[in-house]
Amino acid sequence: MFAAALASLLTAALAGCGGGQAPVAAQFVPPAPAVADLQGPLRAHYNLLPTLALSEAVARQYGIERSAGQALLVVALRRPGETPGDEIVAEGQVHARARNLAGQQQEIAMRAVGTGDYIDHIGMVAIGTRDVVRIEVSVDAAGGRQRFDFQRNF
Repeated sequence: MFAAALASLLTAALAGCGGGQAPVAAQFVPPAPAVADLQGPLRAHYNLLPTLALSEAVARQYGIERSAGQALLVVALRRPGETPGDEIVAEGQVHARARNLAGQQQEIAMRAVGTGDYIDHIGMVAIGTRDVVRIEVSVDAAGGRQRFDFQRNF
């Protein structure tokens, strides 16, 4: 009798866990592009994303190969335009360094790439599965050097 009551209680408890919905597979959600407001006024739009998350067309546009162990760092320098919300290309040099939680550091070779009317500064970062990477960015523009950093989890 006790075994039957326990089985009934366990069945009822498990039935409530399912919620009647089938499990859904996890999907990659890229991080939202971020912005650093610097002095000048200067704004840096930046992102770091796995190269496999890029389409073949975007990879070709940037002149890179998609790879499981690589992420693309993109930094775009902009200045406010005459109209609110409008931005124009800002001249400058971008330097970057990556560091993971194990303390491994890598200098990121940045290069300027034209994308339509804009210029993006891009570089490749070696990443591992479930890696946490901290990026330190230095921007040389308008006669000064400014810095910002951010972190991405893979």
